[in-house]
Amino acid sequence: MQAKEWRVGISGYDAVSAIEAWPSPEGPGGLFVGTAWLAALEASGAVGRGSGWRPLPLFDAAARLACPVYLKGHSYGEYVFDWAWAEAYARAGLAYYPKLVVASPFTPITGPRFLGDAAGRAALIGALEELQDAHAIGSAHVLFPTGDEAQTLAERGWLLRDGVQFHWANRGYRDFDDFLDTLSRDKRKKIRQERRRVIDAGVTVRVMDGHAATPDDWAFFAACYANTYREHRSSPYLNRDFFDRVGRALPGAVRLVVAERQDRPVAASWFLADGGRLYGRYWGATEPVDCLHFELCYYVGIEIAIAERLAVFEGGAQGEHKLARGFEPVFTCSAHRIADPRFADAIAAWLRHERAGVAAYHADCLAHRAYRLSG
Repeated sequence: MQAKEWRVGISGYDAVSAIEAWPSPEGPGGLFVGTAWLAALEASGAVGRGSGWRPLPLFDAAARLACPVYLKGHSYGEYVFDWAWAEAYARAGLAYYPKLVVASPFTPITGPRFLGDAAGRAALIGALEELQDAHAIGSAHVLFPTGDEAQTLAERGWLLRDGVQFHWANRGYRDFDDFLDTLSRDKRKKIRQERRRVIDAGVTVRVMDGHAATPDDWAFFAACYANTYREHRSSPYLNRDFFDRVGRALPGAVRLVVAERQDRPVAASWFLADGGRLYGRYWGATEPVDCLHFELCYYVGIEIAIAERLAVFEGGAQGEHKLARGFEPVFTCSAHRIADPRFADAIAAWLRHERAGVAAYHADCLAHRAYRLSG
């Protein structure tokens, strides 16, 4: 396949969606690189329009191959932190940005990044490399690829970087109590106490899909989401328009949770189901309730996964506190192509050192799981 056959969608994902050139991604995490999700990000202004995320979708319409590429002017919203690399470039008097990033923006979820079969995947990676080289872009990064994709990237000389997240695995539990019975006594007791505090506070919980959620529910959730960022003195990546668009386009995937007290909403969380997995995304509250964060972000998610027989619940990036609540450490991956050979060698050496530390951290987390030794 020749490079001239590839198109870079300078108008972004709205244009791609309109000509139906974007393939439907399959498997866990595919939703987050599908046109509904990516177009909602662009149409709502979360990407493009001076956000520092310029969409450059790479695709071959005839072969049904595609790759969500962005030209980035910063490293926000990636969940794979390379600020130290940018600082090293600056100290050397070089520009680290712009860079190419293949990812689902603001979404630390492993899933397909090169949409197509194995041969198409290799062709897409080659086209991405050609795009980087043709425009003399200093680095390209693929965030949270699948294992097969990571292996192909490594075979082509890309540098792999390990990370750790915490996921909950459904071992065929009948209900939440069945899950609790597999935990050590102290962890089981702690979770029951936390859930009891929420009940004693007079809080009830509603779980809805996108069909049942009303405009008022979405408005309240969007306000909660924005409030979480405000409390951390940062600006939210997403907005009400994005949530409305996803709710309309992917109603069956949405799980919107609203907590109420005295018939008044006080907190909300948002999950999405895709490929046999549940993904916890965002939460927020308008008033403090002890342990409500754990209830809405973890325990309700576990109940949803059990009820819907979903294999895995991914609770989001980072958070050792998830270990005490039945989550377990899993490795994640990113891949990096550094144009400057001096920095490529230095980063490769640093990644080898970091990889040993990540492996030790993963092993330590495994040793502190909440499950009984006999379980």
